[in-house]
Amino acid sequence: MVGLSDSAVHAVAGAAGGCIAMAVTYPLVNLSTRSQVEAKSKHESTRAAVLKVIQRDGVAGLYDGLSSSLVGIAVTNGIYYLCFEEARAIVLKSRKSTRLALSTLESILVSAAAGAATSILSNPIWVVNTRQTVRTTVAADPSGAPSPTKTVIEKRRGILQTILDILRTDGPGAFFHGLGPALILVSNPILQFTLFEQLKNLITRRRALRLAKGSAAVPPLTDLDFFILGAVTKLFATDLTVKARMQAGNAAGRSYTSSLDGLRKIVAAEGVQGLYKGIGPKLTQSVATAALLFLAKEKIYLATRQALVGAAKKAVV
Repeated sequence: MVGLSDSAVHAVAGAAGGCIAMAVTYPLVNLSTRSQVEAKSKHESTRAAVLKVIQRDGVAGLYDGLSSSLVGIAVTNGIYYLCFEEARAIVLKSRKSTRLALSTLESILVSAAAGAATSILSNPIWVVNTRQTVRTTVAADPSGAPSPTKTVIEKRRGILQTILDILRTDGPGAFFHGLGPALILVSNPILQFTLFEQLKNLITRRRALRLAKGSAAVPPLTDLDFFILGAVTKLFATDLTVKARMQAGNAAGRSYTSSLDGLRKIVAAEGVQGLYKGIGPKLTQSVATAALLFLAKEKIYLATRQALVGAAKKAVV
């Protein structure tokens, strides 16, 4: 543990912070996914969706898929922060300047590389999570032919059961459904983390200028700073419905052969507004999760570094 690199500490802190944020806001994740995939009414309110889920599945229904979601967010954040910090270190080492802050262009490039790697490696986990959350399957007639007009609700399944079901019904390729939109949506972390880095640098510089005449050290960002920065930057990055629908696949009684095919079929069946199903709870959840993530990640990072330094001192003694 003492030998952990700084990038690894960021990865551990990001994974832990993401789990905390996801656990707190998961019911909104659940409602957003359900409304994108299952909703029949275009005007169903979030309150109505909550009541319908509770009536059908109980309060526990709001947490369907939480286990795979926690695994997913831990892996996603761990990979992202590890790749981001490693790429950031490479960029900083390649400079002749000793300035530690990334420029806007450097932030974009580093975030893009980390986001692409994260999307590819974590997509199978999110496919499993979406299938667990939706928990629907296409009904079959006695002859074995699937009926595209009828779906049934399955009982809750564990992660292993869901993986085996996906392999049996759709094959290994299903684990990468929605990867196209996910890669396109690398703009999500690019915008979020680039804006976060630049705003953080701006705040630090402004505080340094205020104290330029004195001998006091530049005050670090506070917990409130990280919370607000996380919330504000997330407002610039939201997901498209088609990603969730492609990941749900035949579990929702729909079949999309590609991103464009998914967009075309959703618009044809439900209009343009169909692309924005679940955006209310999704936006609320995204902002709240991001705010909690940045706050928790920073606190865990600092605590972990202090623990490592303390352990290193004891080892020397």
